[in-house]
Amino acid sequence: MLPLLPVGMVVADLHLHTTNSDGTLTLDTLPDAARRAGVDAVAVTDHDRVHPALHTPVAVVDGLTVVHGIELRVDSPAGRVDLLGYGVERTDALVAELDRLQQNRIERARAIVDCVEARLDVSLDVAFEAGVGRPHIARAIADSDADYDYDAAFAELIGDGCPCFVARDIPDFEAGRDLLADACGLVSLAHPFRYEDPEAALELTETLDGVERHYPYGREVDPRPVERAMQAYDLVATGGSDAHDETLGRAGLDRAAYRRFRAAFAP
Repeated sequence: MLPLLPVGMVVADLHLHTTNSDGTLTLDTLPDAARRAGVDAVAVTDHDRVHPALHTPVAVVDGLTVVHGIELRVDSPAGRVDLLGYGVERTDALVAELDRLQQNRIERARAIVDCVEARLDVSLDVAFEAGVGRPHIARAIADSDADYDYDAAFAELIGDGCPCFVARDIPDFEAGRDLLADACGLVSLAHPFRYEDPEAALELTETLDGVERHYPYGREVDPRPVERAMQAYDLVATGGSDAHDETLGRAGLDRAAYRRFRAAFAP
């Protein structure tokens, strides 16, 4: 089993989402959430979006160190995978691609909602705006008259391969990697054991800077493949809770690993 750090040892949660994409945290609520978890540093890694209120690669918000990051989905030989970029500085190329991706997200959300409403004969309250994603739709389904909670909405309606699933138009691995490499200080592969073929996904790290070493998978995984990749490609360890709620610190880096992470991109 890939062990999580004991409670209290996580000082940096480097994977979380805010209301800028599909999370519930805001920059105002983030410091208190971090204090409750005993976390000293976080990375805001919203899906396909930079945070409009973060203007530097690293900021301090109410005493909390906040690394400006991004999570970008790309299409690779190993299937669709997620890349985490840390220490974001806006480049023209990145901004243009994120604008395109947000428009595609809105179009995709409309198509999914149309399907769900027709299938269930319900009306869903979804705001079709930048940052919209399937979690917004799942929450709307759970709040509707339909007999589905949030998890069932994903499992039976809008998850991959389900009747109302609609794929997004995303960049290929090389294009996405290069965009992030130009705009960020460090690019990492997110949650390698969430993919259908983790070994194939880990092969992609040959041209990356890091890999998400600590992640709350909720199941047993064999850590040896990721450890071999880290050694073979001299990768920096990243880690985080992937919080879409307000509970931080479920996974992340200890103090020594966080120092290595910060030294690797030194914005």
